[in-house]
Amino acid sequence: MTVNIAMWSGPRNISTAMMYSFGNRPDCFAWDEPFYAFSLKVHGNDHPMRDEIIAANESDWDRLVARCLGPAPDGKQVFYQKHMTHHMLKGFDRGWILGLTNAFLIRRPERVLASYAQKWAEVSLRDIGFVEQAEIFDRVADHLGQAPAVIDADDVLADPRRTLEQLCAACGISFDDHMLAWPKGPKPFDGVWAPHWYNAVWESTGFAPPKDRRLALDGALAKIAEAAQPYYERLRQYKL
Repeated sequence: MTVNIAMWSGPRNISTAMMYSFGNRPDCFAWDEPFYAFSLKVHGNDHPMRDEIIAANESDWDRLVARCLGPAPDGKQVFYQKHMTHHMLKGFDRGWILGLTNAFLIRRPERVLASYAQKWAEVSLRDIGFVEQAEIFDRVADHLGQAPAVIDADDVLADPRRTLEQLCAACGISFDDHMLAWPKGPKPFDGVWAPHWYNAVWESTGFAPPKDRRLALDGALAKIAEAAQPYYERLRQYKL
């Protein structure tokens, strides 16, 4: 029986490294941002490689949902889905999410924004997905009657083995040492957008130690970080 793990994260949050960690398991099939093309097509975002992403990926909501809930391709036992929370657009029923094993990857807002601002000239609270992440978390927690698995990026980087062991246990699968390292370079499960976004993670072979430094954000980014902080703190109290 397949364990379908949905990892809910915003952008710039070691989410690709987490996908590489799971994708390196021999028993796992990894899927990179299933709803990216859907979000671009419906929301109309002007992202790099927009036309190529829409052309190369499924963008029908119902078909995407069916695949998320279905068995892992290639007969794998773990179906890891790297989901961006802000791809879950308003007006589309999220009830199907309750059929998955859901986990939540959080990161301090100032770290997310400092990284995001290196790639984008403009940013809003919606762009970084904190509100949607909290909405999805609340819905899953209400359904389960308890908090689903939450991991903090800082904990993953500081102690990958311990954090991933806890995450796997919470998701009902065994830990695998293959999750601690992966080969350098592109991966067969990378999205078509990878050449634009994944240059740094392509150089990695595992989780890098955390950077212990304070980040000074300018006025606009500081205000967004302040707005995102309560959502981060709400999930952080449940972290493994």
